[in-house]
Amino acid sequence: MACLTRLANRYSARRLIAAKLTVLKNTRYYDPINNFRRRVARRLMRTVFGSHGQPTSEPLPAKGMYRILVCHVSHSLGNTLLLTPLLSELEKVYPAAEIDILTRSPIAKTVYGHFFNVQRIFRLPAHGVGHPFEFFGTLRRMRKIRYDLAIDADPLSQTGRLLTLLSNSTYTLGFSSPKKHGEITHAVPLPEHLQSKGQRPVYLLRHAMQRDVTADYPVPDIRLSAGERAQGKTALMRSLAACGITTTGRGIIGIFGNATGDKLLGDAWWTRFMQELEAAHPEHRFVEILPHSGESMLGSRYPAYYSTDLRKLACVLSGLDVYISADCGVMHLACASDVPTMGIFTVTNAAEWGPYGPNRHVVPAAGKQPEEVARTIAAMPELNP
Repeated sequence: MACLTRLANRYSARRLIAAKLTVLKNTRYYDPINNFRRRVARRLMRTVFGSHGQPTSEPLPAKGMYRILVCHVSHSLGNTLLLTPLLSELEKVYPAAEIDILTRSPIAKTVYGHFFNVQRIFRLPAHGVGHPFEFFGTLRRMRKIRYDLAIDADPLSQTGRLLTLLSNSTYTLGFSSPKKHGEITHAVPLPEHLQSKGQRPVYLLRHAMQRDVTADYPVPDIRLSAGERAQGKTALMRSLAACGITTTGRGIIGIFGNATGDKLLGDAWWTRFMQELEAAHPEHRFVEILPHSGESMLGSRYPAYYSTDLRKLACVLSGLDVYISADCGVMHLACASDVPTMGIFTVTNAAEWGPYGPNRHVVPAAGKQPEEVARTIAAMPELNP
């Protein structure tokens, strides 16, 4: 009997609590309680990720930005190079600022190290779980610096957003999208009309500063010096001379025959392509740029250049008059080396990955024969000065 009484008392107490909660929800006191809970949650987030101020629709200040952090965790060659337009834009709008970069890219120093405003490159291990001490040590060094602005440059990566939130920064900037979570001061809607991997981070900054988003966009740039370009041209001439190719002629066309996955065109495709292109431009000289494996993708039919040093390869590419390849990382390196570039696109989204800017062309090739693609390139103004 006593047991039944205790159960009845517990049931009555629960009903009483539920009734009080129902009454509370229908009173003016409920919203303040929820607001209090939200404030507590925000404070907990700030304890973990740091305080970055409240979201605002005000533009980013044009002055007073001297310490800037760019978070960009993608580590492929193409993605690494396609961040450089943002660095160029930052140097333009904040010329007195120091720029730090937090990245996983193993080539970050080679690509970003020659930007005058870049000060520190914090390189995270490719797999943080496997190298926890290195990962958290790098984050600790980054968090010691107080930044005026931290930028999450990737429109999709949640890791980039979390790293941005971990920074000690007054202002935080990034895209707003369903894949992005975490409160930042300046959230910019993802532009549907602009898909380019190189242009979107620049758009992000311009939109937040309320600058003209339609102005010409900086192109990828590895910042080669005049001396580096001269050395690259000399190395290219040596490669041609070693194969008995005269140093006189209308121009030098570089061909890179490698690509990953479905983008790989194959030796038979390139053989037909080159036969058509050589027939259209017999006055030009051709050189093959070899992939990292060191194996020719064109049947060893042409003089070749090989280097595992990314910057030396960029120097040699800068000595070409025209560069041709399928969509790949070396294509983006050619663009960043300021070479007239013909990017052949068959399966990937050219609006997202295609080269842009003066003397940089997307060549659509899906469903086309190699000869047709060769004729399209042969008619380009860069081959007919």
